[in-house]
Amino acid sequence: MSAALPRKRVGVLISGRGSNMVSLAEAAQAPGYPAEIALVISNIPDVAGLDRARDFGIATATVDHRAFNRDREAFERAMDEVLRVNQIEFIVLAGFMRILTPWFVTRWEGRMINIHPSLLPLFKGTHTHRQALEAGVTEHGCSAHFVVPELDAGPVILQAKVPVLPGDDEEALAKRVLVEEHKLYPAALAEVASGRAKLEGGAVVRG
Repeated sequence: MSAALPRKRVGVLISGRGSNMVSLAEAAQAPGYPAEIALVISNIPDVAGLDRARDFGIATATVDHRAFNRDREAFERAMDEVLRVNQIEFIVLAGFMRILTPWFVTRWEGRMINIHPSLLPLFKGTHTHRQALEAGVTEHGCSAHFVVPELDAGPVILQAKVPVLPGDDEEALAKRVLVEEHKLYPAALAEVASGRAKLEGGAVVRG
């Protein structure tokens, strides 16, 4: 019987309550899950997500972006150092409300994923549920994707769909999508951490 492969050490970047981080931490408790949530970093001190991470026994850190006088790369270099010291192999963005520079994205190319509340390439940016309702689509959802320098443009790893129902408003649609996010993101991380999904030549390669 072959020995199990060591689990990949994952760092989660948050800016708030960290509900997707919690879904990842719960999934990582399962035997055989290929990733360990080893670190949670927030760019804002004292957010609820840090307390929730500590409840799971996960190491936490704060790198306050406001301390860097709008020097985005200096902030990212400080964050990168924390990730390096903690031997992080993959990054997951979970409600991280900072646009990352090409320096950071390139440094973690193929090892950083995000979840976006739309069926990419539809409805990039913010207010995706409003965009979906205004467009009159009958299906909406979420996408887990690799992060590339262009915002919300990375190759999609997995998607989940929800119906847009008569009478939906932004809040109702957002709640329905969030339920799917909490299932989709752990599945996408498992694909990447296990090597079953890789970023090669600007596309997702299945192995």
